[in-house]
Amino acid sequence: MTPLAKAPSVTIQKRGVISLNKAAHELIGNAETVELLYDRDRKVMALRGADDSSPHAYAVRSGSARGPGQAIVSATAFTAHYGIDTTATRRWKPFVENGMLCVDLTEEGTVITGNRTKTTDTPATAEEVTEAPEVPPAPDDETTTTG
Repeated sequence: MTPLAKAPSVTIQKRGVISLNKAAHELIGNAETVELLYDRDRKVMALRGADDSSPHAYAVRSGSARGPGQAIVSATAFTAHYGIDTTATRRWKPFVENGMLCVDLTEEGTVITGNRTKTTDTPATAEEVTEAPEVPPAPDDETTTTG
């Protein structure tokens, strides 16, 4: 099995941002601009390297300050226009067809949860549970008048 970092992957994030790992970006020639295409009948999204003068070109940004790595395309309007589900961040294994990097959206995709904060499903122990202190009711302010 190919390690995840070396296997091409395309991720559609919750806000409609599309990210490509290095291996996926290489499949479209490390394009600096792409056209986003969508086949409604097949429910396949595709990215195709494009000239930056193309009227439908999207800029590809680097997701890493350390050099080549993850590539990011801001595609919020595209995903909204085609009704592409962005309720959860999902990752797919793309395929190449006619020089385009394609994602079959009929496949569920792997739901990705944030890796910055780890949570566990184990219940908290009594020592870990602390209750919020009771807040005393606000005193009546007798000097306040209505009028």
